[in-house]
Amino acid sequence: MSEVRTVKVKRKGFIELFTEGAYNGLMIGIRNMLPNVMLAFILIHALKITGLLDWIGSIAGPIMSLWLLPGVAITVIMASLLSMGGAIGIMAALLAAGAISPYEATVMVPACYLMGNPVQNVGRVLGTAEVPGKHYPIIIFICVFNAMASIWAMELIMTLF
Repeated sequence: MSEVRTVKVKRKGFIELFTEGAYNGLMIGIRNMLPNVMLAFILIHALKITGLLDWIGSIAGPIMSLWLLPGVAITVIMASLLSMGGAIGIMAALLAAGAISPYEATVMVPACYLMGNPVQNVGRVLGTAEVPGKHYPIIIFICVFNAMASIWAMELIMTLF
C-alpha cells in the first residue's frame, strides 16, 4: 500500500526571487559572455597592431560596400557565425578603435542577433534534435541571409528616420 506524503514548499518573496534571478543572470554574463567579449577585444587589438585588420578591410571592402559598410565589418559578421557575444565584442572593439562609426555599428546590431551563432546551434540544438546533417548548410545560409538582409533594412530605416 502506498502512502501519500505532503511536501511543504517554502514560498519565496518577490525580493528574494528578484535577487536570485539577478544573481543567476550576472553569473551567466560572467561565465558565458564576458570571455567572448574579452577575446574579441584582444583579437581586434592584435589584428590592428599587426596590420592584419587593415589587410582584412582592404580585401573585404568591395564585398562589404554592397551593404555600405567598411571592409573590417566582415569580422563582425564572421564572428556572428561562432558567437553572438563575441560579435558584439568585436563590434565594440572596432567602434572603440575608430574602425567603424556609431552609425555602422547601429546598422550591424540586428544582423548579429539575427545570425544567432549558427555554428554553436548546429551542435547544441540541431544535433540534439537529430536534424539530418544535409539540412545544416541551408539552415546556416538562412541565418546569414537574414542577417545580411537586416543590414539593408537598417540602412533604409536609418535613412528614413
